[in-house]
Amino acid sequence: MRADSRISLSRREFLWRFGGGLGGVALAHLLGQHGLLAADEAGSLAPGASALTGALRNGPHHAGRAKRVIQLFMNGGASQMDLFDYKPELIKRHGQKFDPGTGERVEAATSEPGTVLKPTFEFKQHGQCGRWVSSLLPQLATCVDDLAFLMAMVSRTNVHGPGSYLMNTGFLLPGFPCFGAWVSYALGCETDNLPAFVVLPDPRGLPYNQKGNFGSGFLPVSHQGTIINAGAPEPVPHLRAPASMGYITPQAERDGLALLQRLNRAHCLANDGDARLEARIQAYELAAKLQLSAPEAFDVSGETEATRRLYGLDEKVTQDFGRRCLLGRRLIERGVRFVQIWSGAGGPTNNWDNHASIAKELPPMCAATDKPIAALLKDLNARGMLEETLVLWSTEFGRMPFSQGSEGRDHNGGTFVGWMAGGGVKGGAASGESDEWSWRAAKSPATTYDFHATVLHLLGIDHRKLTFRHNGADRRLTDVHGEVVTDILT
Repeated sequence: MRADSRISLSRREFLWRFGGGLGGVALAHLLGQHGLLAADEAGSLAPGASALTGALRNGPHHAGRAKRVIQLFMNGGASQMDLFDYKPELIKRHGQKFDPGTGERVEAATSEPGTVLKPTFEFKQHGQCGRWVSSLLPQLATCVDDLAFLMAMVSRTNVHGPGSYLMNTGFLLPGFPCFGAWVSYALGCETDNLPAFVVLPDPRGLPYNQKGNFGSGFLPVSHQGTIINAGAPEPVPHLRAPASMGYITPQAERDGLALLQRLNRAHCLANDGDARLEARIQAYELAAKLQLSAPEAFDVSGETEATRRLYGLDEKVTQDFGRRCLLGRRLIERGVRFVQIWSGAGGPTNNWDNHASIAKELPPMCAATDKPIAALLKDLNARGMLEETLVLWSTEFGRMPFSQGSEGRDHNGGTFVGWMAGGGVKGGAASGESDEWSWRAAKSPATTYDFHATVLHLLGIDHRKLTFRHNGADRRLTDVHGEVVTDILT
């Protein structure tokens, strides 16, 4: 080597030439186990790049009861008084002018307040806990002793976009990491051949805010949600070369991946300040591993006929959501940390945003989700997985106790309902209470910050300590708010 070459050699290049080879051996061994690299090919793995490693490398802040999360999101604002929040006062005063007796002006988000609108469907008490549940959810009603309800959740907004951001990211504005991204960042993944955070959207379309609900914000891009089209013939497209390209053999792919790995890592070492580059490299590496892991993970044909019937895969109305709930179980079973399953697309129809008619629009949404959700809970329980899996039922806000038009309901951030089940949750419990109209929270309200703080606590994370330095501030999912809702914990 000439003297001028030695002088121009950077410290990073020096360390890479002397130590990179050992890292390459480790990576080759790791990828070689999956048949992705030839045994004699070397690469390198950047420190902390393993999917198994989260920011909390020394373990959670405390012993968590849950290890993974499945979040079921009802997009549009599910009507609490028509599903879980039984209010005899609405039946008694049906058709009368809505007058809560507070003296304040009553306003709605998109309409003039109508008259009091009673629940359209019958309510009954279920389980040992005596939880009131609408007849629209007969299967879920059989599971109430496993559920813990937040009966007085409140939102700072009654507008879909900000409300969806608030429920998913903890902020009203775009640009902040979503809930699943924070969990991925904190805890990493339990496998290195599937993403830590998977999103299964409604095939009819993405929700309000589109992909903003699943983004990583200012966290490393590798923590954003991986969106899977579960209803497609190939849920993860382009995993295999087209049949017409016969020259792309398995050996050619291994050789190409080995070369790409070396080039990517060399470029990354020279540009180690760019987190997007590192995330892109990790994405390519994960994509290579998905060629082997994804086809098996998303193939439900091996499930028993009894399991397929349980989730409603043989019924047209439940087939889609049932398949996604079953995939949710299969994914967490294989090490995925956070799975988010959406019901409802953005827009005026095909969701839980029932402005025109509760009687006509709410039943099909319940029919599509009731059986699959109950199946998910029962299946997890039967497999011994519910104790370490946290299942969440969420929506961005609730509905008003008075009518919009003749039989619809407008947005209401004053009170709504969510529930949790599984790891560390006290089955049959309830926290909070709305007023006699289900118009406003009256007792022990729970904010979105409280909701996030409670879920993080169950995962072993102190929400006040999970921070990321961004633009001079230590940002966190719960901003500067949030209290753990201890009433629903075991």
